[in-house]
Amino acid sequence: MRLPYVSNPPPTSTPEEADILTRMQARRAPGELLPLDLALLHSFPVAEGWNTFLGAIRSRTTLSTVIRELIICRVAVLNEAEFEWEQHAPLLKEGGFSEEAMQVIHDVNLDVPQMVQDKVLSREEGAVLKYTDAMTKTVTVPEEIFQEVKTHFNDREVVEITTTAAAYNCVSRFLVALDVGEKNH
Repeated sequence: MRLPYVSNPPPTSTPEEADILTRMQARRAPGELLPLDLALLHSFPVAEGWNTFLGAIRSRTTLSTVIRELIICRVAVLNEAEFEWEQHAPLLKEGGFSEEAMQVIHDVNLDVPQMVQDKVLSREEGAVLKYTDAMTKTVTVPEEIFQEVKTHFNDREVVEITTTAAAYNCVSRFLVALDVGEKNH
């Protein structure tokens, strides 16, 4: 970590900070605060916004576990965010993603159409991977990739896919820049 983590739990100086800390601890329960939290808690207001936003992405969308965690894991691979990968890859596997598919998404130059043709990935997973790659690598999503996602997902799901990719690009950039978890290059 490029900055020291705050103590666990960190001291609070106002009732508002104590409230923020309690909500963050509740979101992580039954576990403890993560190194990510201990970095964010240098700024209680930022930590609060982060906790609320990422909490909604993680637990209040209609996306399946596989689609949500596939997006998160692919962003982690593309941005070389090892801590993010280690937190989310087990969730993707628990959601039913095959071991072969887990290995495939580690390839930065993944040939998505070939993996769909080989039935390593479903058509929906392939569409989401292409969308996530476009958002992460170039920000701009080509119309044909957008339309492919639209054929498999409704408008709400498209918004949720997009916000998940955007949010976890933010997460990975924070993790890598500050070397959270001491696992990044």
